[in-house]
Amino acid sequence: MNKTIKTAAIFGALAVAIGAFGAHGLKSFLIEAGRLDTFKTAVEYQFYHTLALLFIGVLQTQNDSKKLKWAAFAMTAGIIVFSGSLYVLCVSGLGILGAITPIGGLFFIAGWVLLILNAKK
Repeated sequence: MNKTIKTAAIFGALAVAIGAFGAHGLKSFLIEAGRLDTFKTAVEYQFYHTLALLFIGVLQTQNDSKKLKWAAFAMTAGIIVFSGSLYVLCVSGLGILGAITPIGGLFFIAGWVLLILNAKK
């Protein structure tokens, strides 16, 4: 199994675990803090981009191009920065982390663009 597929599997397992913890262990806290929707967004985006990362890993088994390597990096960085900053924001209340979240979004966009560029060849 290649590194990208392993990373996707880890992020997938973490998304399930974090989502379950949020839905059960943190739900009342998140509702009280007004952050339940934000937490759900973080989990959803982690899942979406984990699936994209898994797809990139499968493509890498056929063609291990530099664009695919960078796309995998960008998706990984996006998950960490976008979803990670939202998770921390939800449990800590540190509003400044909201300024970091769009950087993760830019990583996601870069990953998708690199995937498009890889398909053009």
